[in-house]
Amino acid sequence: MVFALSDVYAYDVAEPVLLWLTVAILAALVISGVVVWGCVFAKKVEKDKAAKFAKYAFLAFIAYALVAGIIMLLLQLLKRMSGDYLEDNYVNYDVINFVFVPLLVLFAAVLASGIALFIIGIKKNELFSLLAKILGGICGAGVIAAGVTIGIYYSRRISDDGYYNGYGNVNELALYLSAAVLVVGAVVAAVILGRKHKYKFDSRAIALAGICIALSFVLSYVQLWKMPQGGSVTLVSLLPVMLYAYTYGTRKGILVGLIYGLMQAMQDPYIIHPAQFLLDYPIAFSFVAFAGVFSKIEALKFAQVKFLLGAILVSALRFCAHLLSGVFAFSAYATDAGFSGLGGFFVYSAAYNSFVFADMALVIAAGVAVLSSKAFVRLLERYPKPVQPAEPATENK
Repeated sequence: MVFALSDVYAYDVAEPVLLWLTVAILAALVISGVVVWGCVFAKKVEKDKAAKFAKYAFLAFIAYALVAGIIMLLLQLLKRMSGDYLEDNYVNYDVINFVFVPLLVLFAAVLASGIALFIIGIKKNELFSLLAKILGGICGAGVIAAGVTIGIYYSRRISDDGYYNGYGNVNELALYLSAAVLVVGAVVAAVILGRKHKYKFDSRAIALAGICIALSFVLSYVQLWKMPQGGSVTLVSLLPVMLYAYTYGTRKGILVGLIYGLMQAMQDPYIIHPAQFLLDYPIAFSFVAFAGVFSKIEALKFAQVKFLLGAILVSALRFCAHLLSGVFAFSAYATDAGFSGLGGFFVYSAAYNSFVFADMALVIAAGVAVLSSKAFVRLLERYPKPVQPAEPATENK
């Protein structure tokens, strides 16, 4: 069953509706929050009642984000699995079996694992640690399996399509090297820079990770500007996952960014090569982890400054990943625009991917604004639980 009428899909109808509905809901929450807290300062409303209002408003928006995200994802899958869409975009049904289905199974596994760990964590079950390792292994295997199937699909396309070795000028070696260098560099840097963020990855942290990913995912559908060959300027979609990284540090932030990047591959799958897929999705978005690089530097007294510096670093690293993808995978577009040679490809890719800075500028402005609230900063500081050092073993005499 395909939800399409005269080449108009339900997803295309729902997308602008979601944009204006989300903007209206956020505006209503902001205005009502200003009014409520204004009444608190005027001593017409008690502070605890205002805090309850903020709490329930936040929970309501989370529920909306979850429902809206699931609906939009399903509508998008229906659109991309339809025969008309596959034909119009020069792809076949193998993309469903080798790309969409593995990623969908992976998302289901991650979601089910998060829910299971959250429930068990609430009940303080002794098996939490063991189950967390088992489910983490399953999700890790899912990531590897999805990568293998995606690689198989695009390897077949590469071998059967003259675009890659002809007009497209796709530099496979440079793509693989770029992806490998960025992956190794990101992981090593995240481990080293995350040494000061010694927080438990408990049920509370897992629940917050799921909430932040869900919020970022639904906000990514609210696109203020969409680029023709992939990419968009959104309504601060990266803010929730970056605040998570700011709170919990680079080690946990890189995992959240990786999952979010894979979800972006489902939402906007502009993929022509396995290494290009890595650069534009899991690698580019895993860099949100570095939003927390400066959060533990005591010399920087203000949270706004710490977040600002981290966000600038995130912007530069994300831009670098998209830049390399554009140069080595999408140089055909540069050729069409009159650019030639490696230098010309870099210039074209840099100009095209500059949308990243517009997208991140909105995130930085919103992040600095929310971190200007002392109550919000205190909440972030006390939310994560530090890992307690193990007690030295004592011998029984």
